[in-house]
Amino acid sequence: MGKKRWILHVDMDAFYASIEQRDHPEYRDKPLMIGAAPNQRGIISTCSYEARKFGVHSAMPSRTAGRLCPGGIFIPPDIAKYSQESRQIMKVLQSFTPDVEQVSVDEAFLDVTHVEQLWGNPVQLAKRIKTQIRKERGLNASIGVAPNKFLAKLASDLEKPDGLTLITEENKREILATLPISKIWGVGKVTRKLLEDQGFHTMGDVQKTSLRALRSVLGNFAEHIHQLANGEDERNVEMECEAKSISSEHTFDIDTNNASLLLRTIMAHAENIARQLRHERLSTRTIVLKLRYSDFTTITRRKTLPQPTQDEIQIYDQAVALFTAEKTGQSRIRLIGLGTTNFVNAQFQRDFFDTVSEKRQRLAVAVDQLRAQLGDKAIERRID
Repeated sequence: MGKKRWILHVDMDAFYASIEQRDHPEYRDKPLMIGAAPNQRGIISTCSYEARKFGVHSAMPSRTAGRLCPGGIFIPPDIAKYSQESRQIMKVLQSFTPDVEQVSVDEAFLDVTHVEQLWGNPVQLAKRIKTQIRKERGLNASIGVAPNKFLAKLASDLEKPDGLTLITEENKREILATLPISKIWGVGKVTRKLLEDQGFHTMGDVQKTSLRALRSVLGNFAEHIHQLANGEDERNVEMECEAKSISSEHTFDIDTNNASLLLRTIMAHAENIARQLRHERLSTRTIVLKLRYSDFTTITRRKTLPQPTQDEIQIYDQAVALFTAEKTGQSRIRLIGLGTTNFVNAQFQRDFFDTVSEKRQRLAVAVDQLRAQLGDKAIERRID
C-alpha cells in the first residue's frame, strides 16, 4: 500500500476586510464592507464577520447591505494591495511544501503527504501554518485537513473563522451525511432543485441510494455526485504555473469616441479571452477594463464576480458595465483593453443541469473549433 495521502485547504478569513482591519485600527471589531457605497449601485466584494452578524454577505447589493447594517463602514476595494498580500501568503505556504496549488487570491491546496517527517502530522502542520500566517501577515486562516481536495475544501468551511477541521477516511461519510447537497461541487440551483424534487436533500440521502438509481435521475452526472457524496475524490494537487492574467488590448489608428466601435472591440476582447480561458480550463473571477485617452491618461477599472466564469457574454456584460460607468462622453479613446485574473480551475464551476449555460458552452466550443480551422474572422458575433 502507498503512503496515506493528506491534503490541506487553506482559506483566508474575510480576506479583503481582514487586511483593511489589520491596516486600520479604527475598523477593527466593527462591521466593515468592501465594495460600493450604500447609496450607489454595486455589490459587496466581502465583509467582516461583524457585518455578517447583520445578514450582510458577499455579492449582496450595497444598498441592501446599507439597509441591513446602517451603521456599517463602506470602503472601496484596493485590489493591488490584496494581490500583493496574496503573494505573501503563498510564499508562507510554499515555505512548508512546494506542492501548493493556488485556486484563488485567498485559497490554496497543499499536498503535505511527503513532509510529515519534517513538520509532524498534518494537523500539527496546519497549526504551524496558521501560526506562521498570523505571525508574518497578521491575518487568520481556516484550514481543512483531509485525504482529498473535496473533503479538505469542505473541512475548511466548517469552523470559520480561524478554524482547523480534520476529516478522515473513517469519519468522512458520517460528517458528509448531514451536509446539504448544494455543498457538492457542480451542484448549482438547477441541479439542486432536480435532486430535491426527487427527495435528495443531504449527502446522506445520496449515500443511501445506489448508483444505478441515481443514474435514473442524473444520467452520466450520477457517478460524480455519488463519489463526492461518499467522500471520494482522486484529483491531485496541481502545481503547474498557470497564467497570472489573460488580457487583450487594441490601439486605434485614430482616437475614437464611436460607441459602436468601442463596444465591438470590447466584444472581440471578451471572445479572445474566453477562448483562452476554455483552452486553459480556467474560469475567472475578476474582470479588468483598461482605457487610454487621447491625452495618454490611462485608467483601469476592476469588477470581481460573485461566481467565476469563462463565458464571453458574461465577461462582455461586466466590461460594458465598467465602461459605461466611466461616462466617457465625447472623450476620445486611444486604446481599450480587457483583462481577467483571479483564476480558478473550471472543472467544477458550472451547474451540469443548467441547460442554458450548457448550450451556450457547447456553442462557444464549436465556434472556437471553427475559428481554429478557418481563422478568427470566420464567425463574428453581432452586437445590437
